[in-house]
Amino acid sequence: MFESLGLEVLAFSPPGWGGTLIHGLGMTLKIAFGAYFLGLLIGLCGALGKIYGGATVKWALEIYTTIIRAVPELVLILLLYYAGTDLLNRVLEWLGYERVDISGLVAGICVLGVVQGAYSIEVIRGAILSVSAGQIEAAKASGMSWTLMHRRIIIPLAVPLALPGLANLWLIVTKDTALLAVVGFSELALATKQAAGGTKEYLLFYIAAALLYLIVSLTSNAIFKTIERHYRRGQAPAGR
Repeated sequence: MFESLGLEVLAFSPPGWGGTLIHGLGMTLKIAFGAYFLGLLIGLCGALGKIYGGATVKWALEIYTTIIRAVPELVLILLLYYAGTDLLNRVLEWLGYERVDISGLVAGICVLGVVQGAYSIEVIRGAILSVSAGQIEAAKASGMSWTLMHRRIIIPLAVPLALPGLANLWLIVTKDTALLAVVGFSELALATKQAAGGTKEYLLFYIAAALLYLIVSLTSNAIFKTIERHYRRGQAPAGR
């Protein structure tokens, strides 16, 4: 098929580079999924800490979210990727353990997860604070514990409010994986650069990469819209 269109360089088997691009896309999705769910975990814990925590917890979380959102993501990735792994090994040596070789996949997930977490905190915090006070008072009046109230009332009501912001964060992290190319991790952006450099077909391969990112974005939008419709069942449409 590729030969008939004059696109032999995109074939999935050598000497084509299509397989390399698909492998890079797979690594991109692995990092994005891992970082996104790590960010959600940080976001949920951080949001609860900002709302219900003590002064020290709120102060620490405020510093974290402010720094992460203020510093360019490329700088954060370089700082966390190199300085973070070096700091971890220094701590291990100080504790009497041997240095560890952290895989690029794990490091990439952790770095982007920390970045995602700062944004997720604010999205989830805003959604929780937007839950109707009447719903919360009714839950308290019925004798629900703090945990039960959040599990049955606050979190289910906050989810549809947070979904648009969380959907945007997913799309952002899928694109932020391309920044890991600067530290030599082989995801879609680096695979595209290697394929384009090896064949000199720069326009063709970067258009192919852009289409792959677009497919991921369109598919993700459809999935998030389905999830949002599920959680908004029985609710009045927005604007009414």
